[in-house]
This record gives sequence, structure tokens and C-alpha cells, in this order.
Amino acid sequence: MQDSYNDAIVETIKANPIRLKPMDQISIVVNSRDPQIATMFNLIYASQRLGASTSMNGGLSNGNQMLLPYTVDKDGEIDFPVLGKVKVAGLTRAETAEHIKNLLIASNQIKDPVVTVDFMNLGFSVLGEVSRPGRYRIDRDAFTILDAISLAGDLTINGQRENVTLIRNYGTAQEIFYKMNLTDSEDIFSSPAYYLEQGDIVYVTPNPKRRRESTVSANSAFTPSFWISLASTATSITSAILVIVRTSK
Repeated sequence: MQDSYNDAIVETIKANPIRLKPMDQISIVVNSRDPQIATMFNLIYASQRLGASTSMNGGLSNGNQMLLPYTVDKDGEIDFPVLGKVKVAGLTRAETAEHIKNLLIASNQIKDPVVTVDFMNLGFSVLGEVSRPGRYRIDRDAFTILDAISLAGDLTINGQRENVTLIRNYGTAQEIFYKMNLTDSEDIFSSPAYYLEQGDIVYVTPNPKRRRESTVSANSAFTPSFWISLASTATSITSAILVIVRTSK
């Protein structure tokens, strides 16, 4: 953001909270004044009964209990206890919780439900010239490109801040590429890729120096090591010629 100055005001794109897609996994916990009724709506197993202290099948461990995920199927639905198939694709975390709460009340199964929804397998990847490339978990509704770079330890000295790419798939056979210039604050905050979605890939392009160093034949004519190697070879050849000449005399 090299173009910014003190007290600068920059318009930002409207916050885009994470919306559920097929194959996403979420946890759903229902609480009530009557815990026995609420229990039948929760996919929770006692870890002691299973003989394990860690999560299984992507579950989250919580003390002596393990919370198992609901997986959104290809039709955008989850199979919820008692209620059956519930459409959640396209909904935010808060909208999903409110939708299930209303369904529970309408079914007369529970009068005072408190529904909590959390993401379980939603994540993104950061590749290229960052300190810690890898896959990271999305743990909140509005997650930005700056949050992603921060988790990856910021760009290295060889990363091109003017050339950061975000690759996104909207559930089709095509990938969409968004280019961003991190030195331009308006370009960052107005980009449709400012807020990340699950499955996004952030790629930080290396500078020319770094690209040359990463090639199989890094000692090209553009590097000092090439000229040092060439001078060393020339010196060796000259010495060999002198030895041959002296021997022949």
C-alpha cells in the first residue's frame, strides 16, 4: 500500500461472508433448556467410548466428546436428525443457524433451540514467494487476502507485491484468475478477490532473480556465478596450454 498516506480514506468492497458449497463440512450444535432433547440433534460421540482422544473422520475433539461434521452433498443439502434433508448451500454460517433454528421450532421438536454452526474443513492455499506456503483453515465469516498473506508469514523479499494472483472456482469447469497489486490500496480493497472463499488459491509471483535461481541451469549469463565459472575454466585451459608448450620445448 505504498500509495497510502496519513488519514487516507479508501472505499472498500462490500464484505462477502463465506457461503456454503457442496462438499463443505460444518459442525452444528443445538442447545436447549432440556439437554436430553437437544442431544438427539447433535452428532457427538464420547471419545472414551471410542477409545480415542483425538478426532475421527474430520471431527473436532472437545474434552471427552467428539463433534462429527455434517457434509454438504452435491445437491447442497445435509441430512439433519429428525428434520431430514435441509438445504444449506448458498447460506452463510449465521443464515444456516437461523434456518435450522426456525425448522426445529416449526416442527415442534424443541421450543427454545440455540443453534451454533462452525466451519470444519473450509480452507485456502497460499503458494509462491511467501514465508510459509501451504493450506490454511478459514475460521471466520469474512476472511481477506491480507489475512491469508499474514497467516503465510508475509511475502519474502523475492515476492512481487505488484503481481499477486488469486485463483477461484465457482463450481464450474473453469478457473477464474484475479490479479492484485499490493502496492496499490485502491486496487486491493476494490478487488472481488479481497474477500476469500473456500478453495481459493493465492499465488505470489517470484521476481526475475528468484525465477532464474529456481531453474535447473541457474548459472546463466545473467548471474555472476556464470562469469566466475567461465573465468575459472579459461584459466585452467590457459595453464594446461602453457604446460604443454613448456613440455614440448
